[in-house]
Amino acid sequence: MDSTARSFAIATGGPSGGRRTAGGFAMLEVLITLLILLLGLLGLLGLMTRTNTAQLESYQRVQAVILMRDMFNRIESNRGVAGCYSNGTVGTQFGTGYAGTPTCTLGIAAQNAQAVADMTAWHALLLGSAETQSGNKIGAMIGARGCITQIDAVNNIYMMSVVWQGMTPTAAPKVTCGQGRYGATETLRRAVTVTLRIGIL
Repeated sequence: MDSTARSFAIATGGPSGGRRTAGGFAMLEVLITLLILLLGLLGLLGLMTRTNTAQLESYQRVQAVILMRDMFNRIESNRGVAGCYSNGTVGTQFGTGYAGTPTCTLGIAAQNAQAVADMTAWHALLLGSAETQSGNKIGAMIGARGCITQIDAVNNIYMMSVVWQGMTPTAAPKVTCGQGRYGATETLRRAVTVTLRIGIL
């Protein structure tokens, strides 16, 4: 093959030149495919992480509602000394950070003993005593606290709040229970509340 024919074969992608070009395109296609696959896997990993966080947030909220309803029922069944649970208008905070000893002197001995037992049990539940693993209490939310406040002494109206630490920042709750306990801002504090009115019979 003379030089003119060889130059023409290379310029038009003859036998040897065409194979080199096709091999280069194939490698580039493989690299692009791997890049797309990698981006897809990273997206899937991010989705799984957000799903796990949402599941934990949901689990903690369900636990908080259960604990709040638990104390609601305890006060309703011992309504004669409801003021003991809230320590009047001062409000009592149980759970994480609580180091006091519940007391009650408003009613008869049986009512007082029941109120003390209720507050002690609720405090333990907020600390996670309902479920343990390797000696660690894991049956409650992260940093769980419960507050009981008498918001209207004349009409016997009480508010129960359960707060805990969330996983991602959101809007700050309006209740003051646990305020300043979950970081510089209130965006990690979660709260559920319920109001109870004790009828005057």
